[in-house]
Amino acid sequence: MNGCNGGGSGGGGEVGAPPGALEWKFSQVFGERAAGEEVQEVDIISAIEFDKSGDHLATGDRGGRVVLFERTDTKDHGVSRRNLERMDFPIGRHPEFRYKTEFQSHEPEFDYLKSLEIEEKINKIRWCQTANSALFLLSTNDKTIKFWKVHEKKVKKITDMNLAPRATVGNGSIHSLSNDVAIPPEGISSLRLPVVTTHETSQIARCRRVYAHAHDYHINSISSNSDGETFISADDLRINLWNLEISNQSFNIVDVKPQNMEDLTEVITSAEFHPTHCNTLAYSSSKGSVRLIDLRQSALCDSHAQLFEEPEAPGSRSFFTEIIASISDIKFAKDGRHILSRDYMTLKLWDINMDSGPVATFQVHEHLRPRLCDLYENDSIFDKFECCLSGDGQRVATGSYSNLFRVFGRAPGSTEATSLEASKNPMRRQVQTPSRPARSLTSMTRIVRRGAESPGADANGNSFDFTSKLLHLAWHPTENSIACAAANSLYMYYA
Repeated sequence: MNGCNGGGSGGGGEVGAPPGALEWKFSQVFGERAAGEEVQEVDIISAIEFDKSGDHLATGDRGGRVVLFERTDTKDHGVSRRNLERMDFPIGRHPEFRYKTEFQSHEPEFDYLKSLEIEEKINKIRWCQTANSALFLLSTNDKTIKFWKVHEKKVKKITDMNLAPRATVGNGSIHSLSNDVAIPPEGISSLRLPVVTTHETSQIARCRRVYAHAHDYHINSISSNSDGETFISADDLRINLWNLEISNQSFNIVDVKPQNMEDLTEVITSAEFHPTHCNTLAYSSSKGSVRLIDLRQSALCDSHAQLFEEPEAPGSRSFFTEIIASISDIKFAKDGRHILSRDYMTLKLWDINMDSGPVATFQVHEHLRPRLCDLYENDSIFDKFECCLSGDGQRVATGSYSNLFRVFGRAPGSTEATSLEASKNPMRRQVQTPSRPARSLTSMTRIVRRGAESPGADANGNSFDFTSKLLHLAWHPTENSIACAAANSLYMYYA
């Protein structure tokens, strides 16, 4: 399928050549704000997640709401898009979504024992397996996880009544049998049986389970298992294993809390199950390491099966070294062979069969390195950026400041490093990064630092804004489509 009809920027016909850079285009925006419009804190998006099929997208916000979107372009031919692709049916449209429903997942609470306010902000959303056309998902704030079922409910009405229409109210029930009844003077010649008809359907969200009181510290991760029955939740010091059907009991499988808290040197920052192996999961730490654990080895998995960390370069240590090494997010590739991790400055791709170091490292915003003092002063250095991989594993993406996000090609020899802005014109502020091998970091550093000498400017000479940060994004599981959050707006792009 390499083809001989050339074209494109990647050297199409050459066997083994890395794929060319994708050309990204704006698709949709939900919740776009007008120029100068004030953004309410509760409306800021705090979580994004596609389901496994890519037909549904969920977002959570700081107000505790979950909003669901459904794909619309798959219904054009009455056949799913994936089946059309198998039949080699020409498809000219890109993924399009529409609003489906929303519900209030969490409310603000108060922990009277600890005199602590628990905010309603949604930290993570994870989809579970669907059943009988109903959607299931997990959502969590700092302390409480909830299991939601979203399904269609048909609204039925009684029609074809013997009485005049004005004698009935909206739901079809009899309003009154006194003066409002319009009975003709000659009487009713024949009686008809009322008919129950379905007029419309509405989306109903119902909380099936609440998993509470299992974490002393703020929950930073939840992850569904491939077995469809269990999931994990992680806070700074512990990872718990739950059964979806049992809300009052969980098993502690990782505990890094030392006997004396003064001896604490690192905390858990993210955790995720392997996409296909139900016994394997990975978690990252504030020291920049990723640990792989096997649930078959021990009930308490404090000892890891594999450790992935990059040795520190001699002479490179500074006050900020440990802060910027802290991993904010990890994701398994769809094949389960690779793990993508995001620390403050870089994306790293790890091969689970090779623990000597990352197989690829991508500099996200190296031009900020001279400004680490400023970033520390305004607390931006503690921002937690998410990362994602394409369905085919050929590309990775993550966010940055000024509402920018970056897409890198990870194939050996790839020079793809695209910067896009979360706006209707994503290429407006694109940083044109010169060609570089995927594993070569020195050339990238040289190019980027050239524009970093003027304070308040990025590598392309554009001013950057630390308050406009793109923390949350997700890649469609089967297509080159990215959803990302800029404050309260959800932007979608395709290539």
